[in-house]
Amino acid sequence: MTTEILAGLSLFALVSSITPGPNNIMLMTSGVNYGIKRTLPHMFGVGLGFTLMIAAVGLGVMVAFDRFPVVYSILRVVSLVYLLYLAYRIATANEANWQTKNTGRPMTFLQAALFQWVNPKAWTMALTAITVYAPGREVSSILFVALVFGVINLPCISSWVMAGTKLRYFLSKPRTLRMFNVSMAVLLVASVLPSLV
Repeated sequence: MTTEILAGLSLFALVSSITPGPNNIMLMTSGVNYGIKRTLPHMFGVGLGFTLMIAAVGLGVMVAFDRFPVVYSILRVVSLVYLLYLAYRIATANEANWQTKNTGRPMTFLQAALFQWVNPKAWTMALTAITVYAPGREVSSILFVALVFGVINLPCISSWVMAGTKLRYFLSKPRTLRMFNVSMAVLLVASVLPSLV
């Protein structure tokens, strides 16, 4: 891989990882509602899950989509339904757990890792990364693309968790927190519309 291609891949990974999307919105919301310590499994699940997803997409999932395009269409519908469910859960979340003895819990490591498979933005990022930066689908190229994304993605998503933890003290009133959660639910839905259209 040339320096120019590596620079392009790194820039693509940075821009696509740090911009708003389902993962980042949910991580920021989790930071607000649960704090950084309880959000860490969610964050690491996103980071590792997405890295593994890119590798899996390059190593064979794209072939299934090429042969059976209906599978991709079904995946888009399932993704939208699941994201609407998550948006509803966020919008109707109770008071933040750091203020009450609420028994709510953030996403687990495994849930966050598996969520990548129904995240339209993650699919768009993975398919684009493999198509553009590993077009020959050589194993070494695919694994290198996944590694670059893994290294760049984790600091990007952690910045959203940190932003959420900084916001939590400004959202100490139940009404303000409710407005924040509803806003994040709306943004979650809005963030996937470009990927689905």
